[in-house]
Formats: sequence, C-alpha cells, structure tokens
Amino acid sequence: MVQEVTMREHAGNMATEGGNRHTLWAGVSIVAILVLSGYTAHRAGWFELFCNQECLLGFIDSLGPFGFIAFILLQSAQVVFAPIPGEVTGIIGGFLFGVPMGILLSTIGLTLGSMMAFLISRRLGRPFVERVVKKAILDKFDYLMHHKGRFLSFMLFLLPGFPKDYLCFILGLGRLGTWEFLAISGVGRLFGTTLLTLGGGYLRYGQYDKLVVLIVISAVFIAVAFFYRHKIEKLLNSLLAR
Repeated sequence: MVQEVTMREHAGNMATEGGNRHTLWAGVSIVAILVLSGYTAHRAGWFELFCNQECLLGFIDSLGPFGFIAFILLQSAQVVFAPIPGEVTGIIGGFLFGVPMGILLSTIGLTLGSMMAFLISRRLGRPFVERVVKKAILDKFDYLMHHKGRFLSFMLFLLPGFPKDYLCFILGLGRLGTWEFLAISGVGRLFGTTLLTLGGGYLRYGQYDKLVVLIVISAVFIAVAFFYRHKIEKLLNSLLAR
C-alpha cells in the first residue's frame, strides 16, 4: 500500500514537472517571437512608419485590396505592442474605408489583438504581465484578478480614458473565461471604435462641422470620465460588492 502511494506521488510530481517545463518553454518561445518581431520591425523601419501618421496612411492605401488585411493586422498589433495609440488607427480606418467598413475592420482587428493579449497573459502569468503593465495600474485593478467582475470589466472597456490595452493583460490573470472576455471586450470597445471611425469618415468627406461636434462630445465624455474617475470606480465596485 505504501509503495503504491509512493508511486502515485512520484507520478504526480513527474506530471507537474512536465507541465511546468511545457509552460516554461511555451513562455520562452512567445517572448522570443515577440523580441524577434520587434527587432525585425525596428531594422526594417516599421516603427518609424507606424509613428508617422501620414506615412502609415499612405502605406495602407498603397496596398490596394490587401489594405483590409494590413489594417486588421495593424489594429491587432497596436493592442499588444505597437508604438502608436489606438486612437490614430481608429481614425485611419474611417478615413480609408468609410464608417461602416471602418467599424467592422477595426472591431475585427481589436478583437483579435485583445484576445492575443489575454491569452498571452493567461499563459505566461503575472511575472510577464508585470513587465508589460505598470505596477500602479496592476494594483489599481487588483480586484479583477480575484473576481470575475463582468460588469466592471465591461464598463472599463466602454468608458473613455481607461487603459483598455493594459486591461486585456490584467483580465488574463483573472477568472473571466475566454468567451466571456471575448464578448465583453468586443462589445465594450464598440462605442469608442464608432466615435473614432466617425471622426475619420468626417475627415474623408470634408464634413468638418460634424467633426467639430463629434470632438466636443468626445471631449465632454473624456473630461467627465477623467475628473470623476475615482467616484466612478468606487460606484462600480460598490455595485459589484452587493
């Protein structure tokens, strides 16, 4: 009996060690791919291209039919590691492809990028995320790592001013399921995506009066969210605690 128990414990230890080694190698592989991709992009001058809005706009437009794919990949990449803000790419989508198609392509790209960040975080764990996300932000949203927080997560994606790309990595450490995260991030980002795409569409057709109205409305939303961000967070947390 004792020998049988010992054999079971030994088999369990071997399985645990094998799982740890598998996770370690998977993590090393992902990090190596990201580093290699970043180095290749730097050597090829892609970072400089991405940081220049006019060059980026011309590059995507020059691809013709393949511009759709390039834009989706760009939106995905900017969530994970690209050096340009998502606001720029959202406007570019509306300018190049019009409002309906711009919203569709942006949503596809942002969903893919968000899922990638979520899965990388879930696979590599907190040590990796701490290298990507500032400690102050991790501590601020520590609640989401120990609770599902579906409603709070949705509101953070919906409201302007919150670091949505960082949020994907943070939620990967929490208890949300993959499909839950996909639905929350996809629907939650839609409001901001629509506003940015509308702005690009107004620029495309020279509708500057509508653009000014949109900017004013967006500025009001951002200002309210910023100045009352602590009260909003407390309110959301109190609702979740009930």
